[in-house]
Amino acid sequence: MRLDISHPIHAPIGPRWWIIIAAALAVIAPSASLTAQAARSKVASAIAMPTGATARPGDVVRIAVWREPDLSGDFVVDETGTVVLPRLGPIDVSVDTRASLREKLIKDYEAFLNHGSVTVTLLRRVQVLGAVKNPGLFTADGTMTLGDVLAQAGGITPEGDAGKVRLVRSGSRVTTDMTTQTLVADSPVLSGDQLYVPEKRWISRYPGIAAAGITAAASLVIALARHH
Repeated sequence: MRLDISHPIHAPIGPRWWIIIAAALAVIAPSASLTAQAARSKVASAIAMPTGATARPGDVVRIAVWREPDLSGDFVVDETGTVVLPRLGPIDVSVDTRASLREKLIKDYEAFLNHGSVTVTLLRRVQVLGAVKNPGLFTADGTMTLGDVLAQAGGITPEGDAGKVRLVRSGSRVTTDMTTQTLVADSPVLSGDQLYVPEKRWISRYPGIAAAGITAAASLVIALARHH
């Protein structure tokens, strides 16, 4: 039998037809429970680290001494704010900025060096999880963008949503206004944090299928209502 839907519907659609419409759209529409769950998730406030920030527990102090590989390397800051450096032993780095720490090391290494070519970089260790190619633990210095950090994990997959990268700390989502172009130094990211890339919503990943589904569902409901 051929359905003729070329004429307008004169009779109003009854309540049960609205139920059918809702059921059809529910098949392709994203679940509202996801939004509700996000609204109920725990959040925490965060303050961006100032440019002259000191090293924190969990950070990495990268030291490069010219022509001295035995004195160079990456050194993790322990829970007391201390690193253990070759020949110098334990050094408290919790009260020094990168610049002041460099000056301190140049002075301390005077007994072993005949030059002052020492560079110091403060790094944060961050986990990158979610829709990235190679999830894992990575280091980042303040001059890198959050996009650079994600790139270390192989970049965001086609299913990932680059516009909704989340910052997670101690299991709680941190509320912050940042993008992939935000510098690490200007962000609230700390060592031990997670950068989580969620997947795009189904309707965003497959817009063609979603549009076709909506059209088919609407046509079916109208046809059934017309010939009821």
